[in-house]
Amino acid sequence: MDQVRLSGPRLTLREYAHTPQEVAALHAVLGDPDTVRHLAFEPYGFEDCADQIELYLEEAEREPRTVYRLAVRRRADGEDAPAIGTAALTLDGDRAAQLGFALRRDTWGLGYAGEITGLLCRLGFARLGLHRLAARTDPGNLACARVLTRAGFHREGRIRHDLCRAGRWLDSDQYSLLEHEWRPDPGDPARPGGGENPTPDPAAHRIPR
Repeated sequence: MDQVRLSGPRLTLREYAHTPQEVAALHAVLGDPDTVRHLAFEPYGFEDCADQIELYLEEAEREPRTVYRLAVRRRADGEDAPAIGTAALTLDGDRAAQLGFALRRDTWGLGYAGEITGLLCRLGFARLGLHRLAARTDPGNLACARVLTRAGFHREGRIRHDLCRAGRWLDSDQYSLLEHEWRPDPGDPARPGGGENPTPDPAAHRIPR
């Protein structure tokens, strides 16, 4: 298995483990209606989250690995602390991938969204050698749009009726970043120097399906 562990100034992205604590932490994110209102699915139940982590672990074992579903942990909380969110990078075609994430509601507004986006960019460009990263957002999620723009992503346009949720067709806005456009954050080990550049948090980036 291609183990992934990435650390920024305040956060670490790491592999999931199938434990009751991990399931409860994921349920605190994906089971919250306010958090998933910008995502492609209805709130998950506890058993749904257990099934999701089992799927994440199966995806991580596949060769070649094409899906990276990672738990988001605050470094200051300690190694055994529950995750505060979930992040995803899904390879899609020739050196391309979709990224997304969701954060627990009590951690919004602390600048974590920009750091997670930067860590996923580091995974995609510096580690996996990708050429293009893309992200789809709810057009009403203006905070997410600001995070992507500050990370260097360009809005490509509106995808009409991109997904169906609860019987309603919903549009998405698509953003992309190319490898030569990527500029690591000042605190990213992929770039010399220090300091961090916090940005507003959205409720959630759209997690790739």
